[in-house]
Amino acid sequence: MTASCPTILATSAGFVPHPRLRFTFGPMMALAVDLASERGVVDGQRARICVVGTASGDDARFQRDMDEAARDSGYELQHLSLFSQPNVDDVESYLRGFDVVWVNGGSVVNLLAVWRAHGLPEIFRTLWQEGVVLAGISAGSLCWFQGGTTDSFGPELAPVTDALGFLPYGNSVHHDSEDGRRPLIHRLVADGTFSEAHCTDDGAGLVYRGTELAEAVTEKEGASAWRVRRGADGTTVEEQVPTQLLA
Repeated sequence: MTASCPTILATSAGFVPHPRLRFTFGPMMALAVDLASERGVVDGQRARICVVGTASGDDARFQRDMDEAARDSGYELQHLSLFSQPNVDDVESYLRGFDVVWVNGGSVVNLLAVWRAHGLPEIFRTLWQEGVVLAGISAGSLCWFQGGTTDSFGPELAPVTDALGFLPYGNSVHHDSEDGRRPLIHRLVADGTFSEAHCTDDGAGLVYRGTELAEAVTEKEGASAWRVRRGADGTTVEEQVPTQLLA
């Protein structure tokens, strides 16, 4: 099952607390599945999700936590690992077998370098155009844009400007919870690094059909999405994007 047009879900969300597990999947992951198919399942088959954990070095413990969350949520989930070598012979064919590719957080700078070494940008562009839903949290959001704000280089936030560029905007994740995100993305729009930036508070996500922002959603009451533009006087204007609260 695939989306009806190229679709990206870029978020600062996806995981929610669980009484026994480290976390489970929240409404944002359910939305990613629903974007691949209106029914979410085909012929009784469970939705197939591939998790890409490059940004955290394919951390084995986190992969096990994702497996437990998938079991709890009823999803069929597997992993693409690139450390210390790809875990499959043909990465493109392997990824084509999934409905959703979910990219986890970590270092977006390291993620981009490793992906380029393995030809992933071209593969992801092809899959996106074929209707596989591309989704993710934090670094897994930033990667699809021109770039944005990152702590990949150290404790101080810095720009990253060489992301995949499927979406022609800047991106700010954790916009409400990390103090430096908002002023940095405003500066990057003001100086023309990005013509426009789209931002998510923790709990919020952005749905793109093709390269157009189709809707903003949230799995947490009060979490918002934002659009930052450059005004005529050279200052930036931040507008709140109306969000839909996911059930």
